[in-house]
Amino acid sequence: MLSSILSKNTCAACKFCCSFRRQSLWETPLFPPEIAEKLQKTNEYGVTGEFAPASDGARDAHESQNAYRLVLENNYRTDDPEEEVPCTFLDPERGCILKPEDKPFDCSIWPLRIMDKGGKLVIALTPTCPAIGATPSKALVDLVQGGLGEKIFEYAKTHPYIVKEYREGFPVVYF
Repeated sequence: MLSSILSKNTCAACKFCCSFRRQSLWETPLFPPEIAEKLQKTNEYGVTGEFAPASDGARDAHESQNAYRLVLENNYRTDDPEEEVPCTFLDPERGCILKPEDKPFDCSIWPLRIMDKGGKLVIALTPTCPAIGATPSKALVDLVQGGLGEKIFEYAKTHPYIVKEYREGFPVVYF
């Protein structure tokens, strides 16, 4: 969705958004139940994941029943809080192995996030993306205001579990 401002090659080389420290597990993308079910069994990718209900990221219990998060906690090898664990579906050479129809929406819009800021939904930039940076560019703002923002809001209506609580330091690019 962001290919006009962020190339797939740049993302595949970086992989920053596909690795998680313990304190950033809240950022782990959420999967619809049917995709989580598919990916936890033998599948076309040759990789299976462990999934759990997404009760920690959802705004209410009903929403958490409709989403699953990839369990990564068991993959840490040390107690170092800076240790990063890659997504189960990240190939070190090729990047994400998931087809677009199986990829979480969160991944498709990264480094954007739809967030609840005081009861109002906003689209914010994750300021840690190495390729985009902490300040939204005019091209990014134009892309979001030119229709992508409305697509994200529409998706959130039927998949409310993608809405994260707003965090300070995330510049709002659309509301």
